Amino acid sequence: MQTCRRAYSTHPPTARLNIPTDFATTSLLHHTSQSALSNHELSEAARNSTTKRLNLFQAVNDALATALSADERVLLFGEDVAFGGVFRCSMNLANDFGSERVFNTPLSEQGIVGFAIGCAAEGMKPVAEIQFADYMYPAFDQLVNEAAKYRFRSGSTGMNVGGLTVRMPSGAMGHGALYHSQSPESLFTHIPGLRVVIPRSPIQAKGLLLASIASNDPVVFMEPKVLYRATVEQVPTESYVLPLSKAEILKEGKDVTIISYGHTLYTCSSAIEAAEKDFGVSVELIDLRTIYPWDRPTILESVKKTGRAIVVHDSMVNAGVGAEVAATIQEGAFLRLEAPVQRIAGWSTHMALMFEKFNVPDVARIYDAIRRTIEY
Repeated sequence: MQTCRRAYSTHPPTARLNIPTDFATTSLLHHTSQSALSNHELSEAARNSTTKRLNLFQAVNDALATALSADERVLLFGEDVAFGGVFRCSMNLANDFGSERVFNTPLSEQGIVGFAIGCAAEGMKPVAEIQFADYMYPAFDQLVNEAAKYRFRSGSTGMNVGGLTVRMPSGAMGHGALYHSQSPESLFTHIPGLRVVIPRSPIQAKGLLLASIASNDPVVFMEPKVLYRATVEQVPTESYVLPLSKAEILKEGKDVTIISYGHTLYTCSSAIEAAEKDFGVSVELIDLRTIYPWDRPTILESVKKTGRAIVVHDSMVNAGVGAEVAATIQEGAFLRLEAPVQRIAGWSTHMALMFEKFNVPDVARIYDAIRRTIEY
């Protein structure tokens, strides 16, 4: 008998659902200038500008360069930032803007965030980079007990750290294992005073990062690192901001609402395509974009229309973003529900190197959730 062998990282030739996302054709990205510039959320100047083809890390770099050019109060620092950073998001910025504004720090996350809070308190607009979201925990006290409470405890003095933005690559990457593939975003969503933002694409990354830097609130900006090079689209060359705490309906539907953010939106899109073909249903897909404070009205309006909801994210299911969204739907749209709200998320376990792809939601799990929801 002939033995059939295939590489570990490939999918079976007969696979129908769990096949790699084709980022070159996905409808979630703007592949032409005309499509990119038709975005109604862009400013008039941006809609009338040109575009350039960028991947997500290049869009982050473009946003940082734009912010540094526009305001001398903007600073950029972190581990290896002056050298371009691990994922090259700060390439050439030290040369362009000087070592006093773009510089490396010691290997101390607590020190990085603490220093950034001090800068923001003095009127600067620091953009602090944590090399991986997995390394954020030593600085958690600084974010929770200092940054998030600064305006609250300052009373009528007007003091705040609204210029603070903390960037960090996050999420599964296929081979990051315990200390390079964590999705800790739900930890930050429990903290009043912080905004937590996760972009899905280059256009979103540029506009949301510029909005975060301009925000009067401290922002945790989490960049799905698996998308840094995978997602490529036409990005407006003009400076623009996109609204924080505002969800975006990526695809309208009438039978089921799927709520997600970041990388899993592409997995959801593939599952929706297969489910609509097989089950004859119409599925609405919504990107939260800001997961705290998040856009409750958009989600509730959609679920009241469809009567069914599924929340999808890479991070662990226990006490995750999906739990808060599901509870809000139960409170605000209970009488309109035709089926229980489902959560499709990472399992409640640590990320194992060999089994990383089995830990996070795949197309088959989301496809099956759609089937169960419509058959309930």
